[in-house]
Amino acid sequence: MDGDKVEIDGGIMEGGGQILRVSTALSCLLGLPLRVRRIRAGRSQPGLRPQHLSGLEIIRDLCEGKLEGGEIGSTEITFTPGKIKGGTHIADTKTAGSVCLLMQVAMPCVLFAASPSELLLKGGTNAEMAPQIDYTVMVFKPIVEKFNFTFNCDIKKRGYYPQGGGEVIVQMSPVKELSPINLTERGTVTKIYGRAFVAGALPIKLAKDMSAAAVRCIRKEIRDLYINIQPVREPDDQAFGTGSGIIIVAETSTGCLLAGSSLGKRGKNSDKVGIEAAEILLRNLKHGGTVDDSMQDQLIIFMALAKGVSRVKSGPITLHTQTAIHFAEQLTK
Repeated sequence: MDGDKVEIDGGIMEGGGQILRVSTALSCLLGLPLRVRRIRAGRSQPGLRPQHLSGLEIIRDLCEGKLEGGEIGSTEITFTPGKIKGGTHIADTKTAGSVCLLMQVAMPCVLFAASPSELLLKGGTNAEMAPQIDYTVMVFKPIVEKFNFTFNCDIKKRGYYPQGGGEVIVQMSPVKELSPINLTERGTVTKIYGRAFVAGALPIKLAKDMSAAAVRCIRKEIRDLYINIQPVREPDDQAFGTGSGIIIVAETSTGCLLAGSSLGKRGKNSDKVGIEAAEILLRNLKHGGTVDDSMQDQLIIFMALAKGVSRVKSGPITLHTQTAIHFAEQLTK
């Protein structure tokens, strides 16, 4: 502690933007002033990127806090939170920075705001190194709502790398407390479904190829289940730029949801995109956990905030999850 600021080393463990998201959300919720040093020291381009700065700014605005060092490339910030208020808040990365990561940092805070909130998030909806918006709606939302809150996520416009231009509106009402969750029984896989999408200049054939390749790959391991992966062309008025990708979800008899996803990019064969997503899903199904590798770390902050003990059975613990646990412990004691 420096005076009364909690000191956070942003370069340890996973060494990326997640440390910033977990720490500032908890700082806001617990009323703890924070200094974060060595921000994203583990990355090839250290310091704040537009997406991280937008995340910090939305947290600052949510609680009328004070932020120092908030500029692109900055490797140190101090943050002093105020009182969390509801209302409408806008965050715009002005790039293809992920709206899902903006949602990750803001959601725990608005859960305990003084009144209902509406978040208008602008940026990339389907970005590398982040959950796709489809994952957020199809997997994250139903699982996280088990903590006994609900939110509405309206995808107004999809936006892709490099320009972004996507728009998502999240609405939620505050709660008194979060209930703990118990996700320890996996059950058996009862259905597999998903969507393979193209947008902008790309033909629907690519989506069909991704879907077919994914189904063929899953069929080698799981023979007796109907697999429904819809090929979709995003309507032009609901998508900005050109992009493609796929998400495949497996649902189990106990209500668990596990997924695999992949994004297309120039020069990447569409069969390969489909197979990549299928292999991630199969890997997540093999480890026997009740959540997939992308969900693990996103649950930690809610488990830390819930009243009582939450239990989740996972596969191998990811570095992201270890990092989230470390900082949740450091801040909440």
